[in-house]
Amino acid sequence: MSTSSSHPQPHPPASPAGGAIAPDDSRLARSLSHGQIAMIAMGSALGTGLFLGSGEAIGYAGPAVILAFAIGSVIAATIALAMGEMASRHPVRGGFGTLAAHYLSPYWGYLSRWLYWIVTVGVTAAEVFACGLYLSYWLPIPVWAGILIFAAVILGINLSAVGSFGAIEFILSSVKVIAVVVFILVGLFLVFVGTDGAPAPGLAGLTADGGFAPNGWAAVWIALSVVMFSFGGIELLSITAAEAKDPARSIKTAARTTIVRLAFFYVLCIGIVICLVPWRQAAAAGGDVETSPFVMVFDQVGVPAAASITNAVVLIAALSAANANLYAGSRMLHSLSVDRLAPAFLSRTTRGGVPTAGIAISLVGVLVAATLQFTGVGGVFGYLMSVVVFAVITVWALILVSYIVFRRRGITGATFRMPGGIASAVVGLIGLAAVFATVFVRESMMLAAVFGIGAVIVATILYFAVVRSRVDRRDIEAAFAEADAMREGSAGVRA
Repeated sequence: MSTSSSHPQPHPPASPAGGAIAPDDSRLARSLSHGQIAMIAMGSALGTGLFLGSGEAIGYAGPAVILAFAIGSVIAATIALAMGEMASRHPVRGGFGTLAAHYLSPYWGYLSRWLYWIVTVGVTAAEVFACGLYLSYWLPIPVWAGILIFAAVILGINLSAVGSFGAIEFILSSVKVIAVVVFILVGLFLVFVGTDGAPAPGLAGLTADGGFAPNGWAAVWIALSVVMFSFGGIELLSITAAEAKDPARSIKTAARTTIVRLAFFYVLCIGIVICLVPWRQAAAAGGDVETSPFVMVFDQVGVPAAASITNAVVLIAALSAANANLYAGSRMLHSLSVDRLAPAFLSRTTRGGVPTAGIAISLVGVLVAATLQFTGVGGVFGYLMSVVVFAVITVWALILVSYIVFRRRGITGATFRMPGGIASAVVGLIGLAAVFATVFVRESMMLAAVFGIGAVIVATILYFAVVRSRVDRRDIEAAFAEADAMREGSAGVRA
């Protein structure tokens, strides 16, 4: 996370307003379409957490986990809509990080972007690691080899022009969405109609074996700390704004539809699992393909090779999430570099507007995962993911605080406003505080706090010792002026 460079970083040319703008070889290409933006965010948020990781949350809360997902959806909605409203007004590079630099301070913009880069590196590594596991389910190859294979795949996709990247991510995310829709349709049929071999259980599973909340209502709060990270990835709505053809219109649609789809998918899917599979059995899932709650449901239908079908779906889900997070990480590094908060070479882009150096550096977590798997070293990867947990909560909180300042200045979105405005943002902050409070009852959250606070301290020391002297608010203001002009130009063309 060093911000030093062997050569002085060139100051971008002056803008007419006296600020600084990115030179031509640092500009991103505005090539992402309306549908691609929504699917990129969906691709990051709809990962393996739904397909394989739901068992842990069910174990905490039992059937009442449905409430945890519903509450999580409300919190995630405040984040997505607040971020979407700001991004529709200011479709700047660096997304929420640049917004925090403008509305809070350059320090908070710096910290949020570096923390989110850590998030993307960790999530990319985790999802590619998962891809390696899923591949080894079919092929007798070591997991580390599968990691390298899929690392090469997402590297190739991200190095292509952003329009091509968007098209591929659209396809990958569509496969996941179709799979979830099929699961919902099949599941509802089994719940309310049934088959000759499996009579319809109805909603009896929601209250069987201890009632709706067998572990008490406090368990819903604890499960929320697991559930919330299923919504990780909605931040991409803000980051993609800088490469959208029509940012104001695209962000408006994506912010609304993405959170509705995610809430619908998560709540309904988990409800179906609880109705069809005894919750203690679903909670005992070990995180592998054979014990996935989704496989248990398909087994009840008598689908041949249910595990293989689910394996294919979760592999595509993991690949899509890894692909989207690598994209996000490279754009974070690009924006930091353009604002002189990271080495200068990270700001350079190809003629197609692709930040190749940022993409390569953002693969560092994948290389670490492959090395650990190859050498048999354990434990380090779990610590990395603990930092990810803490970092994403911090980023979400900064998004909501930035929004409160945004609205207090009398500014609103270009195309839509979050219902409830500041009051909704405060609700979201209270929800995030409740999630973080589980640090006192969950060991993994305690680790998240310890390692996350350590990462913040290191980043803060680097900022005040090395980076602060490079900060020039003119860079931030020029980025806003450029983005606002682009938004107005797009609106004019659309009109």
